[in-house]
Amino acid sequence: MAPAPLAEYLHANAVFAAVPLRELHTLAAVAREQAYRPREVVFTEGEPALFFCIVRSGHVKIVRAGHGGRDVVLELLGPGEPFGGVAVMERRAYPASAQATEPTVVLKIPRDPLLALSERHPSFIREMALMMGRRLRGAHDSVTSLAVDPVEARLAAALVRLAEREGSAGAGGARLPPMTRQSLADMTGTTVETTIRTLGRWLKRGLLVERDGQLRVPDIDALRTVAEGEDA
Repeated sequence: MAPAPLAEYLHANAVFAAVPLRELHTLAAVAREQAYRPREVVFTEGEPALFFCIVRSGHVKIVRAGHGGRDVVLELLGPGEPFGGVAVMERRAYPASAQATEPTVVLKIPRDPLLALSERHPSFIREMALMMGRRLRGAHDSVTSLAVDPVEARLAAALVRLAEREGSAGAGGARLPPMTRQSLADMTGTTVETTIRTLGRWLKRGLLVERDGQLRVPDIDALRTVAEGEDA
């Protein structure tokens, strides 16, 4: 994408909204877009944080290696969502890995020009802090759920979050972003076998519909009832 349209794209993002457009033209000139295939890694845990990234299209999951070699999916990010920013700002390694879950394009902004911009425009730091606060609240809710909620409630809550945040509306309900059963299991702290069995029951009951390999949620409120532990 040419620098001018790219600068306007950045300006429409909340973290850059208060930065003057002329500054974003400079930033856009050094940014680059990179395409990734499904399961291709954007960066790995422990790698030096050299780029601030934004999902342009597709989805990226943020993954951290757990004990025993099992991965834990921390987040699933869709178009317009930044990632890798805190590590870039602190000049440290990425604390988790990022991996495309479908054909995905990522906008990558080099660290040094971004740090220079943040020094001139503290509003960028403020917006980053607000974004991280929202994500930390979501992470806290997820950790609490892992500690106290049964598997069915955790899976239902994860699907409700995905449907509300990432789902695209259609005739058959909210279509969820591409995600394997294994990724759902990793996100909710259960096994892939349990995930497959639970989703199978929900497909039979009509809580979920699967078309062309993608899950849809016909009635989010019905699934929310399961998430609240009232009907599994």
